[in-house]
Amino acid sequence: MLTLGDTVTLSNGVPMPRLGFGTYKARGEDAVRAVATALEVGYRGVDTAAIYDNEEYVGQGLRVSGVDREDVFVATKVWTRDMGYESTRKAFTGSLERLGLDYVDLYLIHWPVEGRNEETWRAMEGLLGEGLTRAIGVCNFLAHHIQEAESYADVMPMVNQFEFHPRLQQLDVLKACMKRDIVVQAWAPLMKGKVLEIPEIVRIGERHGKSAVQVTLRWLLQHGIVTIPKSVNPDHIRENADIFDFELDVDEMATIDALDRGERLGAHPDHHNQW
Repeated sequence: MLTLGDTVTLSNGVPMPRLGFGTYKARGEDAVRAVATALEVGYRGVDTAAIYDNEEYVGQGLRVSGVDREDVFVATKVWTRDMGYESTRKAFTGSLERLGLDYVDLYLIHWPVEGRNEETWRAMEGLLGEGLTRAIGVCNFLAHHIQEAESYADVMPMVNQFEFHPRLQQLDVLKACMKRDIVVQAWAPLMKGKVLEIPEIVRIGERHGKSAVQVTLRWLLQHGIVTIPKSVNPDHIRENADIFDFELDVDEMATIDALDRGERLGAHPDHHNQW
């Protein structure tokens, strides 16, 4: 049976929590309290990004929690306008300063940008080699971006964080990652709360005495997909972690698998305007 403390091993041997805590749109004292609460509940992975404008508060939450730094897996990301070799290194230094940390556990390219991925990746490989980050990866890379990375990467991405939920399963990207030992991490796993409106998931939850949110997170974990649900509500933070006392059977997993409609909530990685 899975537990909140379970990890997946990245390709370089670094353990990463299977269930982490997302901080998108969390600001100020709300972000501090949310991170501290999540760590108190037992989460040991925290995901942020430079563009979230909350790294300072995430760092404060880490310190307020009293949990040892070495026990928390911290991830952050380089934004598109900072991509490039020197600019990525400068952006990384800024993230460290705002977080108040000496290193991060995972540094990610936030979105692919044609003509900038290679030099950015070179910078990230350098940060990895210098021990400033324990792992490196990407976000929102499609199968062709991953294939392109093989032509320039000395170290392949260890993680690909992309939009993944019952209505958007991107199986081609999933297969491309699995083939190359890249861990898949889901963002928007709860469809911004819209899983609560999917009757098939609601009915499965009723059978287990669980919410549609909890069922969805359980579905992801049983598929081996790392996920980072976000909330600043203490009750929701606890509820999202209360998914280790039940298991979905084969038919229930198949029911959710069949909900894929290719419906995106975010931008398409080939056509985004993330500047």
